[in-house]
Amino acid sequence: MAGSRPHSRTPSQTRRPAGDGEDSVLGAVLDTRQLEAFSRKVTATASHLMGDNGSAHYPAAMNSISRQIRRPGIQRAVFSFSQQAPSELVRAKLSTSEIAHRALTYISEDQLQNIPEDENTYSLFQGFQASLPEGESEHRKGHRRRSSKQHRLLGAGDVEEDGPPSIQNLKKKRNSVNHRLEMMAIRKNMCTTEIRDIDNKIANLHNMRKLAVERLADLENDEAEVEHELLELDNKIEEMQEELEEQGAMDQSASTLNAPRVATPESEAMDASFMSQSIYDKLPSSASPKSKRRPKYTKRRSMPVLHEHLEPGSHIKTIPAHNDSISAIDFDQPFGTMVTSALDDTVRVWDLNLGRCMGFLEGHTASVRCLQVEDNIVATGSLDATIRLWDLSRAKYEPYEHKILENGDEDKGDEDDGLGFGNESEDAPPPPPPDAMEECPLFVLEAHVDEITALHLRGDMLVSGSADKTLRQWDLVKGRCVQTLDVLWAAAQASSTINSTETQWRPTGRSADSNADFVGALQCFDAALACGTADGMVRLWDLRSGQVHRSLVGHTGPVTCLQFDDTHLVTGSIDRSIRIWDLRTGTIFDAYAYDAPITSMMFDSRHIVCAAGEDVVKVYDKADGRHWDCGVGANTSVEDRMAGTKTSVVDRVRLKDGYLIEGRRNGEVGVWKC
Repeated sequence: MAGSRPHSRTPSQTRRPAGDGEDSVLGAVLDTRQLEAFSRKVTATASHLMGDNGSAHYPAAMNSISRQIRRPGIQRAVFSFSQQAPSELVRAKLSTSEIAHRALTYISEDQLQNIPEDENTYSLFQGFQASLPEGESEHRKGHRRRSSKQHRLLGAGDVEEDGPPSIQNLKKKRNSVNHRLEMMAIRKNMCTTEIRDIDNKIANLHNMRKLAVERLADLENDEAEVEHELLELDNKIEEMQEELEEQGAMDQSASTLNAPRVATPESEAMDASFMSQSIYDKLPSSASPKSKRRPKYTKRRSMPVLHEHLEPGSHIKTIPAHNDSISAIDFDQPFGTMVTSALDDTVRVWDLNLGRCMGFLEGHTASVRCLQVEDNIVATGSLDATIRLWDLSRAKYEPYEHKILENGDEDKGDEDDGLGFGNESEDAPPPPPPDAMEECPLFVLEAHVDEITALHLRGDMLVSGSADKTLRQWDLVKGRCVQTLDVLWAAAQASSTINSTETQWRPTGRSADSNADFVGALQCFDAALACGTADGMVRLWDLRSGQVHRSLVGHTGPVTCLQFDDTHLVTGSIDRSIRIWDLRTGTIFDAYAYDAPITSMMFDSRHIVCAAGEDVVKVYDKADGRHWDCGVGANTSVEDRMAGTKTSVVDRVRLKDGYLIEGRRNGEVGVWKC
């Protein structure tokens, strides 16, 4: 290998001067002797690697390659490749129109439909040039000016000037300003395109969010169905356990009766005492015909969260609940159980998740004026001066597999009451069975002598207000009244004190206030009781002493609704105002005026909602101080109102965790996201 090193030469060493003819040119590119030496080295190396197998194919192939390389045509082609640029080797031989025609000829129609339209008026280079900062662009221009000046100094060419230098400078400056204007137009177009792309992305995100909300709604419906199935399994397990226990008790009693007994004086006395009682009292309860056990409705274990992901003011559903104006309404949790009463003298229980009536609470002899739902317990106060308590956990309700009759026959005698319970429509929900709520009544509280206008239930204590001008405190464990508070006597006692801010009972005497309830609203917490009355006073009572602790003066009309928390008390009145009181100082913290009397009000951690004689619910956002309307009337345009399209007035509102329900005068209940 050392001896062969001097024979290896580079192309620069073997290159000959051009102009000696074709042989000199070809010799400058390739040297035949070098190729032969290279082929011999490759042959020796390959034969050494492949071994002496006696095969002559490889040497024959190498000899053929060597002969091909010696041909002038091959060498001329290699030489032409060395003289061409790479871009010339791949340059297309077809025109742009012919390339577009051939491309469109072989593309399917489905692919052609998705081709975006070319709306860009500027080229890619112009966009890149406009995206450069002004300083960098000026730097590039200065560099080009210096390069052109050096080019002129080297004698590359002379530029003839058409005018004086001052005019030339003005023209250059004008061109520069014109270029800046063009760049700004391009930047504006780029910003517009970017905004359009962002809008498209936002629209796509809204569609994706809508699909996710729909999936969440389906999951919550499936979740409720699975909970109902779990309840049915629990009931079946309980039935089987009861049957096994009863069977074991019967076997034990039979073995006891069949066992021999020894007559003793004690046993004879026991037999005498046993036989002196009725034989039917000693029989096991299983001996009587056993009624078919049906699953009971219980509160959902999982908390629905669908409403939390809806936009404020979104309409969830509308339920045709009654045929007359709704007088009271309440519910336990979002998508849970709702109880409504109306002037049609009915009290109905509803499944808010399915919008279906679960049954009727029957027992009052007059319309129910007030009610409250606390977990599974419902308290209702009526014009018949009684308060009734109900346990909804005893309700017989099949939300997903309900049959009208036990034998499977359809009940043809049910008439449509206009509430979607008829059998004419296939999509209408079936009516509730007549015995759905027969096990729900707990007991009746009878002590008032006039209609019940307000009540509040908390734990084992209930406080009620009546048109007989008294407040009564009830012990629900014993089921009796434990304290009676006379509002007029308390007002007279307060007016007789020296430092009292309260005057004697002062009815306004206006016609609008004469029909107002004497006790409009009340709420209790432990030993504290807040009560709003027809004289516009809000009295804070101490239930331990039965005395008025403080009186809040401010309203000029009867108080119709109130609610308090740790620091504030919110009241609504017929004087068309909502007032927020500071319980620490007893002063007005804030107030809001409306165009009509306030008939109902409630607040949560973020909003205060009220019914103010309109077809919408008035909402006040406590976080940002914004007032807005929620309801059907909020989406009604001025043209529809002028055309005579009217919606019903909202009289009752309830709010929990941003889940709003409103009762209207036409008997409908609207469910909204607040």
